[in-house]
Amino acid sequence: MYNFEAARKRSELLMNIRKYFIGKDYLEVSTPTLSPYLIPEPTIKAFGTRFINEFAVSRDLYLIPSPEIFMKKLLAAGSGSIFQISQCFRNAEQLGDVHNPEFTMLEYYTVGADDEDSIGITIDMIEKTKLHGVSPSWLENKPLVITMHEAMMKYAGVDMDKAEDIGYLRSEAIRLGLNPGENEEWDDTFNRIFLTYTEPALPKDREVYLTQYPDKIKCLAKDDGTKPVKRRWEMYIGGIEIANCYDEETDKAKTEKYFREEEEKLIRERTGTEDIIVPADPSFPGLPIPDSSGVAIGLDRLLAVHLGLNSIEPLLLFSLSDMLLQ
Repeated sequence: MYNFEAARKRSELLMNIRKYFIGKDYLEVSTPTLSPYLIPEPTIKAFGTRFINEFAVSRDLYLIPSPEIFMKKLLAAGSGSIFQISQCFRNAEQLGDVHNPEFTMLEYYTVGADDEDSIGITIDMIEKTKLHGVSPSWLENKPLVITMHEAMMKYAGVDMDKAEDIGYLRSEAIRLGLNPGENEEWDDTFNRIFLTYTEPALPKDREVYLTQYPDKIKCLAKDDGTKPVKRRWEMYIGGIEIANCYDEETDKAKTEKYFREEEEKLIRERTGTEDIIVPADPSFPGLPIPDSSGVAIGLDRLLAVHLGLNSIEPLLLFSLSDMLLQ
């Protein structure tokens, strides 16, 4: 049964978002959905296909998990602040309340801004793009900005100042009734605690901006410089992860090191017969990316929390789970 009322609300939200960013002098861009290269991310598995042409070289192509790879090339070329609403794809993820392998993403980059600036931009954007006739209770409450250090201490009793030591982190996991493997890597043990205790306990009655993620969780965000954390945040509403943000890494040497280490990890971990090892874009680490902050928002999830839903399923005219049951 098609939900055309939800489709109308989706259309309204997308129109409001476009008006907001265009009114702030962001350039709306449209970038490819297929790419011969991706950014190496071992936690994300891609969909692959093959380009076939008898007059050209045939080669493998991949559906993008986000438009980041192309949008940063535009930033490096001098585009200025940009935004895009696009379809993105992530394989090997569960089908469920807040997951669909194909989803709609809003991604925006603000030149001359950092991760803290992006919190203000995002709060303002969500407030000013709200749906007509819809008044979710979480919008009435002041957003909460909380560091990972504060959240882990408050909800799990884990001191992140001591958690640099894997022995301490493992002992805390055991204290909490978890069972980390003896050779489990730091980020796996951290995520075991975070996903079991901290994330579920975050307030659900407002936007929550969880900042200063540990720098042991590798990503293309700048280091804080004063403590072992990354300049990044994730935002939750109603217990659902809605957005993430980086103060974008601009150091070419650090980006090259990230690519090299993540490629090695990806090759090491992708041992299954159905695993795809996507080649990394060789030109990406050398891009002259300007000081900027990027935010990615799952629009299916944002629409769901606007409408008071715990699932994105009613908002998808054609969900993959339904198609697989046909």
